[in-house]
Amino acid sequence: MSSPATAPPAPDNLKRVVAASLIGTTIEWYDFFLYGSAAALVFNKLFFPDSDPLVGTLLSFLTYAVGFAARPLGALVFGHYGDRLGRKKLLVLSLLMMGGATFAIGLLPTHATVGSAAPVLLTVLRLVQGFALGGEWGGAVLLVSEHGDARRRGFWASWPQTGAPAGQLLATGVLSLLTAVLSDSAFGAWGWRIPFLLSGVLVIVGLWIRLSVDESPVFKRALEQAEARKADAGAERMPVVAVLRHHWRDVLVAMGARMAENISYYVITAFILVYATTSAGVSKQTALNAVLIASAVHFAVIPAWGALSDRLGRRPVYLIGAAGVGLWMFPFFALIDTGGFGSLLLAVTVGLVLHGAMYAPQAAFFSEMFATRMRYSGASIGAQFASVAAGAPAPLIATALLSDYGSSTPISLYVIAASLLTVVAVAAAEETRHRDLAYADPSGGADEPVEAVRDARTV
Repeated sequence: MSSPATAPPAPDNLKRVVAASLIGTTIEWYDFFLYGSAAALVFNKLFFPDSDPLVGTLLSFLTYAVGFAARPLGALVFGHYGDRLGRKKLLVLSLLMMGGATFAIGLLPTHATVGSAAPVLLTVLRLVQGFALGGEWGGAVLLVSEHGDARRRGFWASWPQTGAPAGQLLATGVLSLLTAVLSDSAFGAWGWRIPFLLSGVLVIVGLWIRLSVDESPVFKRALEQAEARKADAGAERMPVVAVLRHHWRDVLVAMGARMAENISYYVITAFILVYATTSAGVSKQTALNAVLIASAVHFAVIPAWGALSDRLGRRPVYLIGAAGVGLWMFPFFALIDTGGFGSLLLAVTVGLVLHGAMYAPQAAFFSEMFATRMRYSGASIGAQFASVAAGAPAPLIATALLSDYGSSTPISLYVIAASLLTVVAVAAAEETRHRDLAYADPSGGADEPVEAVRDARTV
């Protein structure tokens, strides 16, 4: 029998929760990708002029890595308070921080106006973006996972994952539209500010939806039990301490699982713009069009992979993606080398479809690894600490390998090595599909032994 804690939620309520998480992650990724796109188009001229060596140094550090560097700190802070105060409150805060920082970028004075203060301010706002994104992912997927029907958790939890391709599509689409209708001088003078200011409107919509959903019933139950236990036994252990004590193996599994997923994504979507234009003779617009179309396919297949993980398990689907990405790397670059748009589109699309096999079940997989009162911390730490070692340097490493060797072979081997690491990590993990999140930590405490989580099953 199902207890009230595990009974399937009302369809309308679950859809509203999914919509709240999806629009939030879409806005967060829109803001994050928008910065990267604008950095390539105008920020180098407006904030980092070549005449200033100090600003040029800031550019090399800022345009890519600084946003990633702040994500682990966001994971720690948001994870701690998300496990103490609730998922919903922290998700509202992450959305306000990300949207506010992005809106503020649209109002920034440029280097020509205030000198070196402009890139410093831009760096600070980029740090805020990364900090907010570090806390967004864990809360968004947990809110859906803890609301959802356990039998379809993989499907429902995969929807927040579609926010990444949706955000990339939205950011690139808005910028492409503006560059198409505005002259270069108009876009450089004021047009680039429009998509950043548009974030303010998106945040209002996102807040309206997020504020309309309830806190996770699983978390509320765990919080009530924790408060009762605290009255009897004193203060409970900090969530991050409990994670490192009871779930350190799961954190390592999550970090290993992220390696192939994160590295392959940024090689396929970011480094391809370098490789296709410099080695294959493809125009940047052609390469960008291929990434845009493939991202739309990526958006569509993520829920399908999530649903398949409900039938086959998280591990088998994840392993398909990890092994598939590794095997695809040599054909991936061979197709790009032909210089044809069709071959380029096929290379990127297949790569992102295989990436989706890892990215889709990841939300439910990571959620099911951790007990309720340390779940936000555990999932966020595992995901975001790995991104610093995986996604942040991936395009830089790939570019350096291309520069040193003049061949795609070392880059393929780099992704294959990451795939092998992910295969080992996921193969060493336990299948989590049958775990009931409501009974993951029956006592409701943040110091629950990990065995209680591993033995929990759906009813």
